[in-house]
Amino acid sequence: MAQVYRSGQPLGTGRPARMTPREVRYQQFEPRWRGVDPAEVRRFQARLADELTSLQEEMRLLGQENERLRRALRDWQTMHARECRPPEEFTPPNRGRW
Repeated sequence: MAQVYRSGQPLGTGRPARMTPREVRYQQFEPRWRGVDPAEVRRFQARLADELTSLQEEMRLLGQENERLRRALRDWQTMHARECRPPEEFTPPNRGRW
């Protein structure tokens, strides 16, 4: 049986499957005598809130990782630029050419 993917995540990986925007837009609730089942709506809201919390935390961690990598790259470039400069006595004179 082929493995089914949902939101880029293989099902059955131990992590809860993420909600897709389509699921949120087209979520339907069972009709009741006076509207929809409030318990069902609350469960959906809790699931959506959990998903948003997870995504916000992931974005925060990715932002931190991005900043760490940016600093590391800047430090490496600074170090590399210092090491790659040729000594002054070995710099060929500019004879009007490129």
